[in-house]
Amino acid sequence: MTRKIIIDTDPGQDDAVAILLALASPELQVLGLTAVAGNVPLDLTARNARIVCELARRPDVPVFAGCDRPLARDLVTAEHVHGKTGLDGPQMAEPTMPLQDIHAVDFIIETLRAEAPGTVTLCPLGPLTNIATAFRRAPDIVARVQRIVLMGGAYFEVGNITPAAEFNIYVDPEAAKIVFAAGAPITVLPLDATHKALTTADRVQAFRDLGTEVGRMVAAWADFFERFDKEKYGSAGAPLHDPCVIAWLLKPDLFTGREINVEIEVDSPLTRGMTVADWWRVTDRPANALFIGDVDADGFFSLLTERLARLG
Repeated sequence: MTRKIIIDTDPGQDDAVAILLALASPELQVLGLTAVAGNVPLDLTARNARIVCELARRPDVPVFAGCDRPLARDLVTAEHVHGKTGLDGPQMAEPTMPLQDIHAVDFIIETLRAEAPGTVTLCPLGPLTNIATAFRRAPDIVARVQRIVLMGGAYFEVGNITPAAEFNIYVDPEAAKIVFAAGAPITVLPLDATHKALTTADRVQAFRDLGTEVGRMVAAWADFFERFDKEKYGSAGAPLHDPCVIAWLLKPDLFTGREINVEIEVDSPLTRGMTVADWWRVTDRPANALFIGDVDADGFFSLLTERLARLG
């Protein structure tokens, strides 16, 4: 039985790899990609989502443009990591498949209302603006969500855009607060897990050795964006953040975590966007998220390489 998903995304090289992994996996039915402003502005994230679909030879997957700014703040982007286009590295042709006419938020609402309750999983890979807007506009859909599986936040690793905050949550903390408080089941893939899924020379070479256009592109993207993290952290490679979301759906046994309470800081200028994750359960606040703390990195990269090989 396939699992129906909507991928909400701001591609980003690691978002692109996550989309490819989903499209390569028959266990998942991608109902659509909803683009949001994040790593780069909306016009580029909507462009990049279509580029990835065409790379995977899946122009049938509909792509919808969503919110072009956070709920209450100016947009912060990450060209310093992903480059001016968000998919810098290899030369990419402009997409030919069209954007859908429907706004991404309307697509999310209409899809959750049309599908049977508890059968659609939301997979946010960027700021949570589209998801929060949909929940705020149509609160009836929250109970229809099977699960939200998102990349964002941190506990031990704390921040990658400020000392206290991870980028996706920092960009739109008000949206994150709405989503975490909504009551839908949530799985969080934070920096604590994704920083253990590092590219290495051998792992990137394995993508290149596939001998396919997809393998070449993924290796080239890794070569481009890992330079930032290697310099910043002194690590052997860069974390592949967003593919961890899709990998958790496919093989949750590769990951370990615990059910805890997660609150989002929106007021403090010092810790804006911090995920206050009660990992040690020192408060009496009820658990609202499965917070992942570890990943079998070898198993993760084996799954990723095997699936990417299917795309040719």
